[in-house]
Amino acid sequence: MQPDLLLHSVSLHSQWLGEFLGTFILILLGNGVNASVTLRKTYAQNAGWMVVATGWAIAVLCGVLTAQAFGSPGAHLNPAITLSAAIIHNDFSNVASFWSAQLLGAMLGATLTWLFFYPHWIVTPDQGAKLGVFCTNAAIPHLPSNLLGEATGTFVLVLVAGAIGSRGVSATGPAPAVGPWLVACLVWGIGLSLGSTTGYAINPARDLGPRLMHFLLPISGKGSSNWRYAPVPIIGDLAGAAAAGLLLHFANL
Repeated sequence: MQPDLLLHSVSLHSQWLGEFLGTFILILLGNGVNASVTLRKTYAQNAGWMVVATGWAIAVLCGVLTAQAFGSPGAHLNPAITLSAAIIHNDFSNVASFWSAQLLGAMLGATLTWLFFYPHWIVTPDQGAKLGVFCTNAAIPHLPSNLLGEATGTFVLVLVAGAIGSRGVSATGPAPAVGPWLVACLVWGIGLSLGSTTGYAINPARDLGPRLMHFLLPISGKGSSNWRYAPVPIIGDLAGAAAAGLLLHFANL
């Protein structure tokens, strides 16, 4: 086989790769803004919640565009979105594949975040702050409220994302490339309005992948990875997504 034909035969355009790379970008930029605001001796230290929420919204935009470019037009980047899509369309064939891509992409994004900010971990003594760069925790630990908070945020994410693409909003759907901007604005709004109690994971891979890397990586002066809280952004997010998915399925928007 000629070299040029061999290159063309290697696929760098697939749904799995799109989900993997899109989630990688999402977590790199999202955990990156967390680190910039939290870690000592960065220029953005203590920049505040508005910067965090805005950074995560732009991270979603960049992740979605990357996923679409590399072959995943739906650009889920989120096991909860994948579950809701499976419920809406009654097709669960891609769930396991997408979940694996999303979790691995999140783990890679968290790893590069650690390397990028390498000297700043050493000068940051607060173990809880270091963990907060990677994953979420409740502002006030209260299991029913924490589960409700995550479920509500994810329910809003899925429901409004479904409304954005609905016939009631536009008979032909959003104009090309406008959809990702609207979803980014949606995530921004969720962060500002509903995110301050649990850190709004609204994405099991976004929390679990980086939490795993916090546990595995030799981060200077790290403490516990708080596995006691880890089920909350998994169970709550999937429950909220399932509820919204069922509503959208029967509403047939």
